[in-house]
Amino acid sequence: MTEHPTSHEGRKAMAARPQERTRPRQETAATTAGAAAPAAAVAVPAPAPGGGNGNSGGGQTGAEAAARREGERLRFVGAATRRIARGLDLDEIVLGLCRATVPTFSDVILVYLRDPLPVGDERPAEPFVLRLRRTDRLRLTDLEGEELVLVPDPDPTPAAELCEVRSGSALAEVLRGVRPVPGDSAAARAALPELLGQDHPVPGGQRAILAPLRGRRRVIGAAVFLRRPERAGFEPNDLLVAAQLATHTALGIDKAVLYGREAYIADELQRTMLPDSLPQPTGVRLASRYLPAAETARVGGDWYDAIPLPGSRVALVVGDVMGHSMTSAAIMGQLRTTAQTLAGLDLPPQEVLHHLDEQAQRLGENRMATCMYAVYDPVSHRITIANAGHPPPILLHLGGRAEVLRVPPGAPIGVGGVDFEAVELDAPAGATLLLYTDGLVESRLRDVWTGIEQLRERLAATAQLTGPDHSPPLEALCDDVLDMLGPGDRDDDIALLAARFDGIAPSDVAYWFLEPEDAAPGRARRLARRALARWDLEELTDSVELLISEVVTNAVRYAERPVTLRLLRTDVLRCEVGDDSPQLPRQRRARDTDESGRGLFLVNRLARRWGATRLSGGKVVWFELATR
Repeated sequence: MTEHPTSHEGRKAMAARPQERTRPRQETAATTAGAAAPAAAVAVPAPAPGGGNGNSGGGQTGAEAAARREGERLRFVGAATRRIARGLDLDEIVLGLCRATVPTFSDVILVYLRDPLPVGDERPAEPFVLRLRRTDRLRLTDLEGEELVLVPDPDPTPAAELCEVRSGSALAEVLRGVRPVPGDSAAARAALPELLGQDHPVPGGQRAILAPLRGRRRVIGAAVFLRRPERAGFEPNDLLVAAQLATHTALGIDKAVLYGREAYIADELQRTMLPDSLPQPTGVRLASRYLPAAETARVGGDWYDAIPLPGSRVALVVGDVMGHSMTSAAIMGQLRTTAQTLAGLDLPPQEVLHHLDEQAQRLGENRMATCMYAVYDPVSHRITIANAGHPPPILLHLGGRAEVLRVPPGAPIGVGGVDFEAVELDAPAGATLLLYTDGLVESRLRDVWTGIEQLRERLAATAQLTGPDHSPPLEALCDDVLDMLGPGDRDDDIALLAARFDGIAPSDVAYWFLEPEDAAPGRARRLARRALARWDLEELTDSVELLISEVVTNAVRYAERPVTLRLLRTDVLRCEVGDDSPQLPRQRRARDTDESGRGLFLVNRLARRWGATRLSGGKVVWFELATR
């Protein structure tokens, strides 16, 4: 501390103390509650404000000495409050109070905070309990004529870890009064033993101050300032100093607790807006990453999603709502939910973007967002992509070549009155599609197209490491992509979705059309039996024939056009039956006298998984059986 020049009397008093040889140590930023704070052996040229003995010294009059001490107090309060205000979280604020006051203002400080700390208008928990949050104990010593240095107190005095403040007690009355009280007052003599414990000796005379910490609405703790017997006691004006320190500390703690709650809410909001986990659709592997822009902007409008579709297809979505706020996150959540609903209707990608554009306009003016919507079909090895003002995707081929896909850019969602165009491209097995938001490729240091080219080069370089016959591991590829970000490249939050196309080989697919007639279930059983024999899955024949018969029978009952039947062999056997009726089947419990209604009960009992999805032109009912 350099704010308070050491007085001549202070140096003589320090030099008169017993000398201790102490090896200097580096100061650490935090200590555990109740433990002595390790501190730096740094030169300290200043005693405490008000720590003089009242002598003028150097020919000064009493009035001049008092004015000098008052000036020192003001400078000290200014420097200490600035140090406290620099703290962003609770621990930093308490640390700032301790390091600003020890040993400049006191030799020992103990900071007690309410446990748990109430947040905002939250009702405080009962009983009223104070917990020792931090204590610092340092002392000045002279190393054989060298400069005065700070060293840890070799014999720290113990203090109670917890204190329950009982209604009507002396401690409760002091805390309710809010103002700091000197240690020699009757109130402090009764309250300090309650707070510190009966075994804790309190220095006599004016060498203690008990200062309540009051936030905006209530008392949230207390600070105890202590001076040792060899040091001059506190002066009356030091109570004003303690009040200033306590007020700034309490208000800072209030802000830190509120900020912590808001950050927690922001994290929870962002977490619920994004998928908990990605699905595992047939023929494609997925990986994702999300990074907020900064600790001060935890909530953004970036999102990603992967939505299984009928026919073993999967919709891949990445979007970015403009702005960084709770509003942006709320709009993002509504658009993501709308996209999931539209995907469930199996609409083409350009139609999904069109409806998202209409939804954004209904949400209000200037609700702008960009979005990339792609549908991958593992059977045809094709991908259909539509873009709404989003950065183009990059396709990393198996041989290591990375290309920026030529997709019509389109206008952002929310502009209104524009058409979106979809393109269909090859998606070869082993290739990797990377969808991302502009935070990955654009910053203050580079424009978006420079960033896209750097990303393409990074993907190609990573693929070269694994050789031409192997694709890089998907999770490692995502991490490597994020490593390209420099220190100044985090201006925006980042959403990243990577899809590795494995596809389904044509030899593992069987597809038929069945006329909606009474003979259709029997024909479906025969076709399925032949396919299972070809795939060496005869052990599943009985189960597959029974389930196919039930599902096809239900489809034929309502269909007017041919029914589709498709079998897919991957790590499971998947059967899909489609018809032109939009009514979804519903499982119900059949009565003993009913002649129907047991088909879905059998499907539910025998299949590993099953489901039904409504399409724009009907529905698909599917089930899966384990092959191993």
